[in-house]
Amino acid sequence: MMTERVILITGSSGIAAATAEKSVQSSDRVFVVGNAKEECAELCARLDNSAYYVADVAHENEVRDAFAACLSQLGRLDAVFNVAGISGRSFGDGPLHECSTEAWNLLMSIHAAGTFFACREAIRHWLSANQEGVILNTSSVLARFPESTHFATHAYAASKGAVEAMTIAAAGYYAPHRIRLNILAPGLVRTPMSARAQSDPEIQRFIQHKQPLQPGFIEPGDIASVACFLLSNASAAITGEIVRADAGWAVTG
Repeated sequence: MMTERVILITGSSGIAAATAEKSVQSSDRVFVVGNAKEECAELCARLDNSAYYVADVAHENEVRDAFAACLSQLGRLDAVFNVAGISGRSFGDGPLHECSTEAWNLLMSIHAAGTFFACREAIRHWLSANQEGVILNTSSVLARFPESTHFATHAYAASKGAVEAMTIAAAGYYAPHRIRLNILAPGLVRTPMSARAQSDPEIQRFIQHKQPLQPGFIEPGDIASVACFLLSNASAAITGEIVRADAGWAVTG
């Protein structure tokens, strides 16, 4: 009888929540790591075979404790989806000449360092247990396909670019250990983080053209479907890939 897989997901809303829901529907167990206790509790209350731990991924000690809690409570770890993130616009993110140091440091601490901390904990565990595993890290279409009118947030793009570079380097190094690492790069998704864009009529018109496969904002469940595939054994031959789920953003002028 196949052992239920355990997937650790950072974040508790938007894409993270949708992926947790789909994972449980596929008989996986889910361990949610988020910094909003009520949101984590509400999510896990509607999911069977789930648990959560409150932590800020920007703090390595909290990430270490979260992974220890996952192993203690659910007994194993098979996959990690690093999706926790923020928009830095309210902290001063923007074009380089306008970008605040606070925004730069905050985005790097959450996206780049936070992803690094989680990857390191997972890989250390799998190496010590001689176990295969899979990591899916979250980037953004903006890391490689910028848009200067509505989304000139250069610290955000840089932090996601760091995630991509680290993931590809690590994928090559750990492939002989049967540890896979891939990157999911969404377009503009209907999540709490994109609330500003969702309320802007000009961006709404822009996105109808820029993401024509929807058209408009991508639903979190659509991104979750891609994530679940990349986290599953169905993608066992895939590592070191950047998979765009952008509804046509990158190929639309």
